[in-house]
Amino acid sequence: MLAYIVRRLLFIIPTLLGIMLINFAVVQVAPGGPVERMLAEIKGTSVDATARISGTGGGDVVSDQLNQGNLPTTAGSSKYRGAQGVPPELIADLEQQFGFDKPAHEQFLHMLGNFITFDFGTSFYRDDKVIDLVIEKMPVSISLGVWTTLLVYLISIPLGIRKAVKDGSNFDIWSSGVVIVGNAIPSFLFAILLIIVFAGGRYLDWFPLRGLVSDNWSELSTWGQIKDYLWHIALPVLSMVIGGFASLTMLTKNSFLEEINKQYVLTARSKGLAEHRVLYGHIFRNAMLIVIAGFPAAFIGMLFTGALLTEIIFSLDGLGLLGYEAIVNRDYPVFFATLYFFTLLGLLMNLLGDIMYHVVDPRIDFEARM
Repeated sequence: MLAYIVRRLLFIIPTLLGIMLINFAVVQVAPGGPVERMLAEIKGTSVDATARISGTGGGDVVSDQLNQGNLPTTAGSSKYRGAQGVPPELIADLEQQFGFDKPAHEQFLHMLGNFITFDFGTSFYRDDKVIDLVIEKMPVSISLGVWTTLLVYLISIPLGIRKAVKDGSNFDIWSSGVVIVGNAIPSFLFAILLIIVFAGGRYLDWFPLRGLVSDNWSELSTWGQIKDYLWHIALPVLSMVIGGFASLTMLTKNSFLEEINKQYVLTARSKGLAEHRVLYGHIFRNAMLIVIAGFPAAFIGMLFTGALLTEIIFSLDGLGLLGYEAIVNRDYPVFFATLYFFTLLGLLMNLLGDIMYHVVDPRIDFEARM
């Protein structure tokens, strides 16, 4: 198993490199960008916009000259939309500030060199280090991911086992209806419904609408801080649980149904073993293999993808919202850093899933399949 883990770790390198290269190439040909955005702001309000480039090299000189009208008023032919009427010296200064004054391959190699040492640079628009932004937003996303994944598993596994044992009964039928409804309603629509009903949207005003804690959280007692945190996290987590428990419940049920009628189960029953012992002593280990091994991937999905719209709707400043804003604003340092971080963590979690397969069932030998 050790040799398999080493090979998988080495395989992460070309996979991560390929993903970063593809996204970097897409960004190069995609319309828009930080330079074009800054040009649009400059043409709208030159004083305010040029002030934002004053922190690099000749930015102050360019700003002064632009405001005084000392620079040429035409940029000639430019690769940037909206560059007409903007001095070419200002465009060159913007390119230098954003790191676009070098060829694309040099930009990519420079970025990879920094990423190897986890140096993600500084945000274009926030004037903060990217690593500090990620660390700042991490608690929100981790809170959503941990609580949602925990509740989904605590609900789905017992419910799926019960449905498999009571297959075809009234309980199985009506619970299937609940599962179908939960699977059909997107989590963000359920989030909006919760806000309308319970967060002052139309009916009740029981829960807060934004933030992970109250403004006076630091002034509360320890027990008060815990209650305040749970009060704020209740509706976002509930909206994500509704969207996540349905598929896991049916996966658990189908896994148990597949095992219940196998020969080893019939043999165990014929020996007079109690049904509870047959179910949890024999069936559970085999049926739960795919469910338990899929936990890392499920957690990553809840943490980085499922929480995006939830963070936006409930105004929770987490990693999902950070990545979304980076894409919209063309904040490339934040975008590529979060992409690198999420991809690396996802690949490691896939490896952890394979390891958990082996832990749950040592008979699975991945080395023999390589």
